[in-house]
Amino acid sequence: MTRREMLLAPVAAMAGRRPNFVFVLVDDLRFDELRCTGHPFAQTPNADRLAREGANFRNAFATTPLCSPSRASFLTGLYPHAHGITDNTDRSAASHGLVTWPRLLHERGYETAFLGKWHMGNDSSPRPGFDHWVSFKGQGESMDPVLNVNGKTVRERGYVTDILTARAAGFLERRRNKPFCLYLSHKAIHPNIQQRDDGSITSHGTADEFISAARHRTLYSRESVPHRPNYGIAPADKPALMRPIEGLKPLGRETATDDATILNRMRMTKAIDEGLGRLLDVLSGRGVLDETVVIFTSDHGYFYGEHGLNYERRLAYEEAIRIPLLIRYPPAFRAGSRPEGFALSIDIAPTALELAGVPAPKAHGRPLTGELDRDAFLIEYYSDTVFPRIRDMGYHAVRTRRWKYIHYERLEGMDELYDLQADPYELRNRGSGSPQAPELRRRLRELIEETRGAARG
Repeated sequence: MTRREMLLAPVAAMAGRRPNFVFVLVDDLRFDELRCTGHPFAQTPNADRLAREGANFRNAFATTPLCSPSRASFLTGLYPHAHGITDNTDRSAASHGLVTWPRLLHERGYETAFLGKWHMGNDSSPRPGFDHWVSFKGQGESMDPVLNVNGKTVRERGYVTDILTARAAGFLERRRNKPFCLYLSHKAIHPNIQQRDDGSITSHGTADEFISAARHRTLYSRESVPHRPNYGIAPADKPALMRPIEGLKPLGRETATDDATILNRMRMTKAIDEGLGRLLDVLSGRGVLDETVVIFTSDHGYFYGEHGLNYERRLAYEEAIRIPLLIRYPPAFRAGSRPEGFALSIDIAPTALELAGVPAPKAHGRPLTGELDRDAFLIEYYSDTVFPRIRDMGYHAVRTRRWKYIHYERLEGMDELYDLQADPYELRNRGSGSPQAPELRRRLRELIEETRGAARG
């Protein structure tokens, strides 16, 4: 979609009227879990409203499919190798030093708030650049969470999604004479698990770890869960996934995600959508909805049994890297538009800063108000020790419109190549011996070099 088609012009900044921002980040929400992104029965009327009244980016991706690195990329516009948050271990100290776009807005007179899951270590203390701070240690708790509210410990009673929504609405309802930026980072739809400082977790990978609000416990109980064609398919040409791991069954139908887990996650999403509706109502009631950039997205995707994978992301397959991305702001994004170009998690920071008229530091991302004309992008992942199957699987990958090439840095001879036009579900690995592989390897090296020298500036 071209600049003209998207009605581009940072009108508010040009006229001296700076927009407000409401950024809603969901944990682990797949690209296909909203009604407006193609789910057959998901009840997400408020997300659907954003798509109807704004832009629904059809090819949006997280450049690292792992929580902590991805969150830092959303905040900075940088790849993990540049911002330094490369895994889910305790990166608390480094995260205090991040130059984030809300921090830059704060320095230019915005009133800013962060609510929810920071998740770059277990440190819940306030980070620089936020006037109002509500967070929790690590993964947090689904029920009766212990919160850090502006440096003080508070235990709230109730469901964490509803609690965060109520506090977010309270922030939006305040009277103020300056623009505001609300960064709402939900715990949902992540399971209720505990994380240690080394990144390890206690989890059983069962449906009951996904806790929905009591009012939604029977929602969708009569629905039949849809599955993608690669659901439960045992990898036959993916050497990295076919390695025998002590104590783990080979991937296949038996290891695929069960329907109870998927439905519980959808029930959790319902509370998020209801909360989004409440925030939109507050903005409308205050008469500032059209003056506010509302962004709704996810830190990365999730596997629902594709290739036999369960309870996982981290890998460069489509289900893990694709995300929903909805933006409502009438001066810059045409209602009902469906941009088809590549939109990346690293694009959010430069987009927000451009719309606010705030000078942006150098970044890997680009404003989404411009033409989405990338021909390829980089995906990077630095291995951690949480899930044995993914150990030693650090990789760099290149994704073009047609091709995806995955180079495992420490696994010799296990690279993967997919023709996404002929094989959208990545069931046939053409391997490094394919005629297209040398050109894609060259493009991958170029992308790595293009990003290595970037600085915040």
